[in-house]
Amino acid sequence: MTDRSRYLHLDDMAPWNDKLHALEVIDVREEVPEVKTFTFRSDDATWFRFEPGQFVTLELPTVDGPLMRTYTISSSPSRPFSIAVTAKAQAGSMGTRWMFDHLKPGIRVNAYGPTGDFSLHRHPAAKYLFISAGSGVTPMMSMLRWLHDCRPRADVCFVNCSRRPEDIIFRKELELIGGHMPLLSLGLMIEERSSREAWYGHMGRIDQIRLRLLAPDFLGREIFCCGPDPFMRAVRALLEASGFDLAHYHQESFAASAAEELPAPLASTTEVGVGVPVEEKMPVRFLRSDVDAEGFTGQTILQTARAFSVGIPAACEFGVCGTCKVKKLSGKVEMHHHGGILPNEIDDGFILACCSKPLSALEIEA
Repeated sequence: MTDRSRYLHLDDMAPWNDKLHALEVIDVREEVPEVKTFTFRSDDATWFRFEPGQFVTLELPTVDGPLMRTYTISSSPSRPFSIAVTAKAQAGSMGTRWMFDHLKPGIRVNAYGPTGDFSLHRHPAAKYLFISAGSGVTPMMSMLRWLHDCRPRADVCFVNCSRRPEDIIFRKELELIGGHMPLLSLGLMIEERSSREAWYGHMGRIDQIRLRLLAPDFLGREIFCCGPDPFMRAVRALLEASGFDLAHYHQESFAASAAEELPAPLASTTEVGVGVPVEEKMPVRFLRSDVDAEGFTGQTILQTARAFSVGIPAACEFGVCGTCKVKKLSGKVEMHHHGGILPNEIDDGFILACCSKPLSALEIEA
């Protein structure tokens, strides 16, 4: 970014495009132990357009090759000149630990997105309840920051559960925002006391009694939940037991549900034995890579690409993050995605390679 471009007005700038612009680190900040916020700007004079609660996928250039990792955006689109992700270095985490060790101001990384439908923009309501645990607070913070800037009189109950007082991410900012949003009810809860910091607030784990205490009218609120899978399952179960209409419940996750049934491979018209489908071979032409591959009806485009050394970026690999989006120039596929691609993108010929299987010969722009 040139010195002059730093002083351009928004009207003079184009939106950030993940196919054209990389991200440049401009700040790294420790929030709590093992949690850092990484703030980026574009490497060109662009601004960021996204919905609060969405995520991006970073391509981390590790020594072992590019590593794709998906992170929720913690900043707000109401402040469009930069974008931030807040990451927790879990035990054994490769991507986040690499970020902690290597991402410094001035470093550039490629990114894909933003994408995702976990956003209050998709579910407008008069009253909201945000429930989070640990680093699951990040999409909630993006949404709350947007409300603080654009709807400061929004009716929000914000419930966050952490292990100890010093583990509460964004605590000071949450308390500051609470002083500026008259209809914000802030409920911070910890599981155990700490010798480092006194605590006089709520303790324990979320249950029906505590939920009714923190949000007495939760049955009439639009609820967003994010956190570890056991936490989200517990919240969903207690809402069901309370008679909550789950059409107004939304949760964020980057991992496929263990109970989720993935689509079975497409059966061909040729069978061996009784009810045993045979996968048909399908030619797949990757134009940009100049590769003529051979896939199967039960094999995804991404699997075929990898088998023939065609590089297609991929992170979640079950149709959520949208990183593996490629353009299909000809042919037909069967695609089972989970929100990582928009209807207008499908109309324009794009598919997600990770969850698309060939129904005919294909030409792929990759």
